Amino acid sequence: MGNTFGHLFRISTFGESHGGGVGVVIDGCPPLVPLDASFIQAELDRRRPGQSKITTPRKEADTCEILSGVFEGKTLGTPIAILVRNQDTRPQDYGEMATTYRPSHADATYDAKYGIRNWQGGGRSSARETIGRVAAGAIAKKILSQSAGVEIVGYVKRISDLECVADPDTVTLEQVESNIVRCPDADCAERMIQLIEKVRDSGDSIGGVVECVARNVPKGLGMPVFDKLEADLAKAIVSLPACKGFEIGSGFAGTLLLGSEHNDEYYTDEQGAIRTVTNRSGGIQGGIANGENIILRAAFKPTATIRQQQRTVTREGEATLLAAKGRHDPCVLPRAVPMVEAMVALVLCDHLLRHHGQCGTLKSEF
Repeated sequence: MGNTFGHLFRISTFGESHGGGVGVVIDGCPPLVPLDASFIQAELDRRRPGQSKITTPRKEADTCEILSGVFEGKTLGTPIAILVRNQDTRPQDYGEMATTYRPSHADATYDAKYGIRNWQGGGRSSARETIGRVAAGAIAKKILSQSAGVEIVGYVKRISDLECVADPDTVTLEQVESNIVRCPDADCAERMIQLIEKVRDSGDSIGGVVECVARNVPKGLGMPVFDKLEADLAKAIVSLPACKGFEIGSGFAGTLLLGSEHNDEYYTDEQGAIRTVTNRSGGIQGGIANGENIILRAAFKPTATIRQQQRTVTREGEATLLAAKGRHDPCVLPRAVPMVEAMVALVLCDHLLRHHGQCGTLKSEF
């Protein structure tokens, strides 16, 4: 019922923000993949709250427990269950939200759909749900790197009107992780941090754009017609909390070009591989990876829960005012980076397995 993603590499996330814990069950992972909790933990540490002065002050170690599917440091090919227990819960901070809807949050829509909701910290609609995605994405990254040398790097491209200068073809994880806002442009990063602090101190929030590149993606990944690679990437990215937009390659800017300006002309490189001179397609043509770098962007709105007083209504429809309490990110972008990377990894891993399942089985006979 909307909690499962993927075809062959399939994940189901579970848990609420202030419940006993959150996690994921991963089915379809190939056997014999080297894996231990420390590898997954490294990715979760990039996502966790309380990691800097510009993120939510909630203190969670987000320590993961692998409950099944791994034996003697390798995956078994059976379902992998990963659990992260909630520790620093403060349900009392959200008492007012049990009866009052936060503007632009999921409170009212969850009530409209189910007639009941866990109002503590947003419950299932909280970004804490993404712990399961990031944990599963870590495994997907491992498979992609080991089998095809795929490298996925995300970074904060823009906060409000501050846009960094970064080359997606060469940007490194070390550059991204060199500052708390996860922007590889050091000068722009400092201005971004200052802007987020200013907005936070005023009780408000701010949004921006995460850019992500996947390098060394094998040609041929993607399925026509409804499972085009960019279509699955779009669904994966927009399913993230607070994400309101997706574009790939030239994106919306490509609509300003003529076909003669936008087309990626072909050439043959020194190794005899067919390449494109430009990459306005963003590494995907006809819904199938063409071997160039896949470059995409995700737009995230300002965090809905803010401390400034706003007009709203109660569950009974009575007009009221709300200045939200609790602990919330003034800007989701720094913590959204590993989330975007995880969703890209999940899609590519799933399509890698699907591609080999359909096109690799009888390949020696072609």
